[in-house]
Amino acid sequence: MSRANVFQFLDLPREMPRRIPVELRTAGDWGELYGRFGAAEARHQAGRCLDCGNPYCSWKCPVHNAIPQWLQLVQENRILEAAELCHSTNPLPEVCGRVCPQDRLCEGSCTLDDGFGAVTIGAVEKYIVDTALDQGWRPDLSDVQPTGCRVAVVGAGPAGIACADRLARAGIQAVVYDRYEQIGGLLQFGIPTFKLDKAVIARRRQVLEGMGIQFRLGVEVGRDVTLEQLLDEYDAVFLGTGAYRYTDGGLPGQDAEGVLPALPFLVQNGRIVTGTDPATAQSRPIAGWEDRIRLPDLGGRRVLVLGGGDTGMDCVRSAIRLGAGRVTCAYRRDEASMPGSAREVANAREEGVRFLFNRQPLAIETDEHNRVTGVRMVETRPGEPDARGRRAPVPIEGSESVIGCDVVIIAFGFSPSVPEWMRQAGIEGTANGRIVTGGPGRLPYQTANPRVFAGGDAVRGADLVVTAVAEGRDAAASIAQALAGQTAAVAA
Repeated sequence: MSRANVFQFLDLPREMPRRIPVELRTAGDWGELYGRFGAAEARHQAGRCLDCGNPYCSWKCPVHNAIPQWLQLVQENRILEAAELCHSTNPLPEVCGRVCPQDRLCEGSCTLDDGFGAVTIGAVEKYIVDTALDQGWRPDLSDVQPTGCRVAVVGAGPAGIACADRLARAGIQAVVYDRYEQIGGLLQFGIPTFKLDKAVIARRRQVLEGMGIQFRLGVEVGRDVTLEQLLDEYDAVFLGTGAYRYTDGGLPGQDAEGVLPALPFLVQNGRIVTGTDPATAQSRPIAGWEDRIRLPDLGGRRVLVLGGGDTGMDCVRSAIRLGAGRVTCAYRRDEASMPGSAREVANAREEGVRFLFNRQPLAIETDEHNRVTGVRMVETRPGEPDARGRRAPVPIEGSESVIGCDVVIIAFGFSPSVPEWMRQAGIEGTANGRIVTGGPGRLPYQTANPRVFAGGDAVRGADLVVTAVAEGRDAAASIAQALAGQTAAVAA
């Protein structure tokens, strides 16, 4: 494919789709912040691609999307072909187009990013898939030959969905189990609607079911069904159980009234925003927490979020929409070291969030009724680099102060865990709760139990949606390889 004008970037600046005005966001509008390109806008932005010959964008993308190729197809208005190409590498392209931190991945690696503005890759990806699905595009599995094999997928989050998609394309029946009543995992219950409209997940479920994938929702493995039962019924099992173990920091006073863990805050609020009744009998606890926590009224109150990752940004921006009087984010390093997307930080700042960098929390301050009144902080400076080159924050003596607040949301991150029901089946775990996969004599993503595979956050720790998608996709390839070997052995 040749490009008519590789210098189009000189005439057309980088543009993003139209956004919801900030005054509506701060007034409580929960709609997706960014709209969708029209056909002409998408073609213009896609046409800015240099086709540079060494697609840094593709290599930086964890699923290695064929980005220059589908940008060219958009210019030629070949949207259904572009959608097919998007799905060839990514089972959830319309999701990644919305929630990926493109500024740290594909767009951050775009040749034009230094000086001219990166190609708007994420927004074009979203346009391609939304438009194709609107036009009736669905995966064509007419040439797929059923193998007769069946695989149980535990977890309907990004890793599980990606694995099920690729299994179906390989002729393997995938049956997905999840404790919740809807698919998506944290896509559905953790990421706010202003980043990902839940209708996107509902439509993806229709696509997956059209591919023959079955869902067993409201079923918790380890409680409602055992792993041994799954191994008796299926040829293999994939574990995509995510990372839900709360990192609380061990701060004195964190049991006070007004202190909320980030994930239950987002889950409960997401249920309210989407109209899901949190009291339904189908609601399930998250790794031992009650997900029906009592949310305080944030109207006019001072909210302090501890943590500078994407979860922290979701919390501060949700608090703004809930009418908080003042929202502050405190992070123990400088802004350049924040693990979250710079674009999300900019959106939060535009919506009125105040940032305090180089501040490390020491304790939650309370009144005589054990209600939050503030957080005692100490200022920090960068220390010596560790083995990864990351500088640990070093407290500055004599710099303590108290930041007054009424509500504290702790967003220090989450980690996986290997529950007893996995260990009983021979699944090995690391000291920090990650499932051990691969190694000598094993396929990629294969656990110590040769019929059990795992991927996503349960293996690598809390990470991006797109990395979970990549691991679920690639684990399916290992499962298909293992089952093909079994089938060949039986035939012999």
